[in-house]
Amino acid sequence: MPLVEMRTATITKKGQVVIPKELRESKEFKEGAKVIILAFSDRIELRPMKQISEKLFTAIASEKSLAKNWLSREDEKAWKDL
Repeated sequence: MPLVEMRTATITKKGQVVIPKELRESKEFKEGAKVIILAFSDRIELRPMKQISEKLFTAIASEKSLAKNWLSREDEKAWKDL
């Protein structure tokens, strides 16, 4: 898919990024829309949920179910280097 537009944004101390208004209005990033965050070694991508394949939905469902069982900071510390 070709690059259509490039914009800059600033990350807040809470890790928030504002998607410019023009992009929200012209794309599938309207208020309340669900997005997938894809983390690569050199970039992060936001994609609308409806663009994600069924295979990736399985991974997302697994993440949700596993997160329910992540109990404490001790668990996080024990598993962080794996």
